[in-house]
Amino acid sequence: MSDVVEQLRQALPPDALVTDPDRMESFRYDRAMFCPAGMPLAVVLARETAHVQAAVRIAAEAGVPVVPQGARSGLSGAANALDGCIVVSLEKMDRILEIEPVDRYVVTQPGVYNAVLSRAVEEQGLFYPPDPSSWEFCSIGGNLSTNSGGLCCVKYGVTTDYVLGLEVVLADGRVLRTGRRTVKGVAGYDLTKLIVGSEGTLGIITEATRALRPLAARPRT
Repeated sequence: MSDVVEQLRQALPPDALVTDPDRMESFRYDRAMFCPAGMPLAVVLARETAHVQAAVRIAAEAGVPVVPQGARSGLSGAANALDGCIVVSLEKMDRILEIEPVDRYVVTQPGVYNAVLSRAVEEQGLFYPPDPSSWEFCSIGGNLSTNSGGLCCVKYGVTTDYVLGLEVVLADGRVLRTGRRTVKGVAGYDLTKLIVGSEGTLGIITEATRALRPLAARPRT
């Protein structure tokens, strides 16, 4: 396994790789600390898609399991590490790449917090409805992977209803782009909806384009 760590060192910037057991301890669990968790071989602090690709390719060639993590706000242990795995943390991929107020969509990396996104689009007179109860500290990547809902979902729908397109790193390190940036998209298989809710089993989401709604006028009393 030392060969795997060395390959990661060569492929990634120095600050993108963690192998110190004390630092890796916090990456073993999500918020369900009662669930079993192992000690990872290494933690990759990805800042761009290329970092995720490099980690996944090296892991695939060596037969090492990969555990993607976002904000680790889950309560089910789904993001807990396995012994000897490579944890790919997406918390550093936290940029809002584009807000398009006319066509009403937003493009972000997966590490953006739901609350940060919601407040950013609100400044443009727009509204992103999915609002899980952990919206202040959960990431968009986790929302996409679990198809999160929230109180607003009764009226507005859940996460998958707003996803227009995705960038996904597959198990062999290739990048797949799905979807579109238009309201209508009926050509071919809907791979976007297949990936949303798959909890990282089909690939690691590294970018997402989501539809927005006009911000409703505040009620007057």
